[in-house]
Amino acid sequence: MNVQLVILIVYALILAAISAAASKMRQQAKGEALEYLLAGRRLPAVVVAAMLAGLAIGGVSTVGVAQDAYVRGLSAGWYNAAWGISGIVVGVFAASFLRRSGVTTIPEMMGRLYGKKARFVGAIAQLLVLMVITSLQYVAGGAILTAILPTVFTFQTGMIATALLFVGIAFIGGYWAGGISNIVNVIVIYVGIVAALIASAGRFGGWEAITANLPAGGPWFDWVSGAGIAMIAAWMAVMLTQCFSVQAISQIAFAAKDEKTARLGFILGGIIIMPAGFLCALFGVIAAAQFPGLEKAAMALPTLATQINPFVGGLFLAGLWAADISTAVALLLGSATLVLEDIVKAVLPAKALEGREILYSRGVILIVSLGTFFLALTAANILRTVTTALAITASFTLLILTRLFVPAFCRRANGFWTILTSLVVWVLWTFLPAFRVTPHIIYLQWPLCLAAFLVTSILAKEPLPAEELASGTPLSRKSTA
Repeated sequence: MNVQLVILIVYALILAAISAAASKMRQQAKGEALEYLLAGRRLPAVVVAAMLAGLAIGGVSTVGVAQDAYVRGLSAGWYNAAWGISGIVVGVFAASFLRRSGVTTIPEMMGRLYGKKARFVGAIAQLLVLMVITSLQYVAGGAILTAILPTVFTFQTGMIATALLFVGIAFIGGYWAGGISNIVNVIVIYVGIVAALIASAGRFGGWEAITANLPAGGPWFDWVSGAGIAMIAAWMAVMLTQCFSVQAISQIAFAAKDEKTARLGFILGGIIIMPAGFLCALFGVIAAAQFPGLEKAAMALPTLATQINPFVGGLFLAGLWAADISTAVALLLGSATLVLEDIVKAVLPAKALEGREILYSRGVILIVSLGTFFLALTAANILRTVTTALAITASFTLLILTRLFVPAFCRRANGFWTILTSLVVWVLWTFLPAFRVTPHIIYLQWPLCLAAFLVTSILAKEPLPAEELASGTPLSRKSTA
């Protein structure tokens, strides 16, 4: 029997067992909805770090980076390095504040400060971001399964199999399942990456032979020129932007045991994240030397993994698949939290939800899963698709930072118009090529969102309310001390 398939099946069973165990933990605790969506706000630092690292080191940061490195070389690894650096920055400056806020979602925070309209449009924007990123986990999972069993899986059936597993984990186990499984996944992914790199070098005659086979003139081992300074700067800007305000990331801080745990977990998680991108970029470079002209560049890393020692290759591919799945679990649960807290609860009376919040959450997971699968069928370049969607969060980050550091400039109207501007910019960039006057959408998002913020600050008169956090600490710069 195929060794790689056996390893993959065993790994899937381990994840299923973790999900079942997490479900029992939740059933034994009080406050079912809080346990299901936020692990009862009891995550220790090691699980916070694993949750952050597992969210980052998924399909985009492995298969996607290798896909980019297949053309751009080692510099593609800056995508993940930017992720890790941003996680550390948030850990130092914002994780404690997010945990102390006592909110469940970023749109809830926007609503408390900027009003109901800001909360509603914020929920739509956040859901759009999460759905785009989730859809790309199907793409990465499909690439991995197609490489393992090309006679059994097509690209689309591989995506379906991936979806069935990660939807099942989220549906059954909730947030604890995502956190605990990511501890296993992060360990396996790094062991698999290092072992696979060593095996690949041996399989193809060492680095000198690999280098000799690379197409001439490519920026294979240049740290900057392949991606270019503008793109690397864009990745850094996008990652710093999204780490402050994407629901799936902030939700990790919301679920931490306390402020200190949130801070420590984010810093540790950022450190864990940073090396993965450059290591996976090496796979793209090796694939460019050994398998030029692949029909789908996303197949670069999975194709390479099938050429090495079956046990090492199976462990590596299983780790990639599991990391991809756990990333999707966090994203799906983030989507479920958004819809339940910011949309469903705004429409249905409290009595209709009593005792049924988990049922509604699971229904949202199924609906979002179907929507993201169809979106995945249109995904082309993984990194480009993700970073353009993530740029929407410039509005949220701007609103949070200005409220923290320059509250005197904030007005009630800032929220709705700034978030709406970010959505309009994304729509124009996506569907109107003539609008793409900068190298990356982030270079439009920040100045235009800032312009919307300043205009509303000048024209609007209603100040922000003296809103208090759950702990009684105001949303102000002083509260971050």
